[in-house]
Amino acid sequence: MPNFFVIFNPAARGEKSQRLRRFLELKAGADVTLAPTQRAGDATRLAAEGAAAGYKVIVAAGGDGTINEVVNGIGVSGVSLGVLPLGTANVFARELRIPMSLSRAWSVLEQQRSRLLDLALAEFGGDRRYFVQLAGVGLDAQAVRLARWELKKRLGPLCYVWAGLEALRTRTSPVEVVGEDGAVLAAGAAVLVGNGRFYGGPLRLFPRAQLDDGLLDVCVFEKVGYLGAARHALGVLCGIHTRWWGVKYFQSARFTCRAAASAPVQLDGEDVGNTPVTFTVLPKALRVIVP
Repeated sequence: MPNFFVIFNPAARGEKSQRLRRFLELKAGADVTLAPTQRAGDATRLAAEGAAAGYKVIVAAGGDGTINEVVNGIGVSGVSLGVLPLGTANVFARELRIPMSLSRAWSVLEQQRSRLLDLALAEFGGDRRYFVQLAGVGLDAQAVRLARWELKKRLGPLCYVWAGLEALRTRTSPVEVVGEDGAVLAAGAAVLVGNGRFYGGPLRLFPRAQLDDGLLDVCVFEKVGYLGAARHALGVLCGIHTRWWGVKYFQSARFTCRAAASAPVQLDGEDVGNTPVTFTVLPKALRVIVP
């Protein structure tokens, strides 16, 4: 049985995608099976099929959204996740210090050194979805909803700046964070949930987060307008945002986000639905190939 089952999008455009296709063509063979996607959701289906077929490593070749789809196919099967970073932000790859170079990232896969990480679960509207790095409810998720694929390709990471400004203009319903005992832990315009430290690339939004501590880190921005957003952005850049007024930061293993009017939800940078949503951490449930 080949070791690697590589899931990738053969129709993706851009120089990085072209390099990936050439690279994978050279790697395909006795030890590597290529599994091209054709439409949204294929990566989840293919990952589940690869895990059931007995492959040792299911490789997500793409960005954080592709990783999210693959993880939702692997679930808690015990099969290892491998990453070839090819996205806009590559937040999860940065968290694990996986090289951005395809050849160096592949060398990491070949070494097959693994680590057990926490897997986060979101339950909403009768659906259940895993995420590995971060989630957002409210303003942040509205920006993700506005950041269309075409805009990402044209502007790269700057597309999220534009989408954030648009989200500030449209606004969303305030979001409450509720503990298991029903008590309101915090409320605000934007609720960000971290399994790891990083958000949007190199920003350390969750300074106390660890991928294997059995907890999710929660950062709530209470009121966010144009000036408030600039102030919070400066605080994040300087690493002092958790000490400023208007921001609440805490850790929890399980909690629910709700809003009077439905608020958007994003997981690993993918628009997935609306509130109410319950977040839970599954300790050390996902095996990942790491440097």
